[in-house]
Amino acid sequence: MPGRHRYSPYSPTRVVLDAPVTRAQRIYRGAGEALLTLALIGVLFIVYEVYWTDLTSDRKQRTATEQLDQLWSEPDRERTATESVSGPVGFAKLHIPAFGNDFQLTVVQGTSDAELEIGPGHYEGTAQPGERGNFALAGHRVGKGSPFNDIDLLNTCDAVVVETRTHWFTYRVLPSASEALDWATNRKPATCSADSVTVTPLPAPYQRAVGQQVVDPTAIGVIAPVPMDADYAEPPQDGVALLTLTTCTPRFSATDRLVVQAVLVDTAEKDPLNPVVPKSLSEG
Repeated sequence: MPGRHRYSPYSPTRVVLDAPVTRAQRIYRGAGEALLTLALIGVLFIVYEVYWTDLTSDRKQRTATEQLDQLWSEPDRERTATESVSGPVGFAKLHIPAFGNDFQLTVVQGTSDAELEIGPGHYEGTAQPGERGNFALAGHRVGKGSPFNDIDLLNTCDAVVVETRTHWFTYRVLPSASEALDWATNRKPATCSADSVTVTPLPAPYQRAVGQQVVDPTAIGVIAPVPMDADYAEPPQDGVALLTLTTCTPRFSATDRLVVQAVLVDTAEKDPLNPVVPKSLSEG
């Protein structure tokens, strides 16, 4: 196979014959260039997915919070604990003191892509804050604000506080499955240091509600009124009020769902003349 010709720098009249480029070398060179291109595309996608979408979602979250604060500040508006809303509109605030005393997110109604770009979304058809049943929320873990990025760090008894226009609802993370087994053997409840509250595994029919678990994306029973129990289309009359947080896991993947569940332990009505916040908000 003939090689390529080039002029020698030492003699303009002398031609040097380059070594011929083999077919294998051309293939390797092309493959290398393709891999570099793919790597660049991957880096740009990560920058877009993680950083750019975070910036745009943060802006949408701030706007939703400002709109909700304005709504709540209207003095002539009738005060109801669970106002009916539709579309990507904020209707409650989620506080997680374990992530810092200032950690709060405005919750919107619905779980579509557009709604979850704003912040945590309420699964339509599940309970409202403080109600018997299962107040269930979804949120992104990576990108689009990453509201639920760290919920795997929540421990048994950690407070998750939901604020509405009229009430504060304090939920506590339930024991994990392994802690539930230990409870069955040793009867040592998890104690919340701040409020001297004990959190124990729930009795039947709520025994499948645990503090943290990983499930298949098709396991929609985790947001049912009685988690993972199809016999209950509605919560029992003597049922409890649950909170469920769901997100994708592992990070940068949607193969499974991480589920954190908590039980309502305290309800406090807001007093416009004496705006006191729950003690649990200072546990961060």
